[in-house]
Amino acid sequence: MPPIQSDVAAFYPSYSAKDYDKATRKIADAALAKVKAAVSATKVPVEGVATIGASPWASIIEAAKANDCDLIVMASHGRRGLEALLLGSETQKVLTHSKVPVLVCR
Repeated sequence: MPPIQSDVAAFYPSYSAKDYDKATRKIADAALAKVKAAVSATKVPVEGVATIGASPWASIIEAAKANDCDLIVMASHGRRGLEALLLGSETQKVLTHSKVPVLVCR
């Protein structure tokens, strides 16, 4: 059987670890800037911190400790059942391992 011919080619970008970290940092900084702008009118002090690590939940907890945070605020996708079991949840891991209070927004 001959190979299937196609005019469409798949494109998979190749990132070095440095390029990936740089792109991730840019996205995180943009997200933090939006949060800071939204909070600035409330007179509530806010500081955004971005960190990169192999285990996001552990990095979140470490950053909260290092910055003496009073509260960790996280989002939840609200997955249930088998999907939640298979995909796991960074929010759930933070909830179960953090000594700092966690506010989950859904």
